[in-house]
Amino acid sequence: MNKDECCQKFNPKPWDKKNFVWKNKRFIKDKVFTLFYIPINFGSVMVRLNKKIETANVKMSDFLCLSECTSMWNMNVYLAVDKEIPNAENIVMSGKFVSKVYEGDYKNMGNWIKDFQSFAKEKKLILEKTYQWYTTCPKCAKKYGKNYVVFVGKIK
Repeated sequence: MNKDECCQKFNPKPWDKKNFVWKNKRFIKDKVFTLFYIPINFGSVMVRLNKKIETANVKMSDFLCLSECTSMWNMNVYLAVDKEIPNAENIVMSGKFVSKVYEGDYKNMGNWIKDFQSFAKEKKLILEKTYQWYTTCPKCAKKYGKNYVVFVGKIK
């Protein structure tokens, strides 16, 4: 990346309509306050998590940051890391997953949710949890000309 980029350019091919298995994939978790599903303090939470990563001299895996909306007032975020970080909520994810890539404005989120549920149903998959990965910040999405969002579903 150069100095004008804060997010890597995203390649959708490895993530679009893929099934995969994670075995003890490491993440650090934090919470974002939302107001009717709109993130309010997302930036400050990301700064806090990045400081923990830098202080611990840990690397992010694939620049992967999953979001999980748990209510109109809260969203969990999970940053993939290569090892445990002191003073952070460390978790691991294991299991079977499916992913699908969407591109466009966030106002399409409702349609994407319905489409991802239909996609899983057509493949005869049962979704246990669904996460979103906003692959770039709005500034970098504008720079690259694409705004990719990956839906990742844990399946039974």
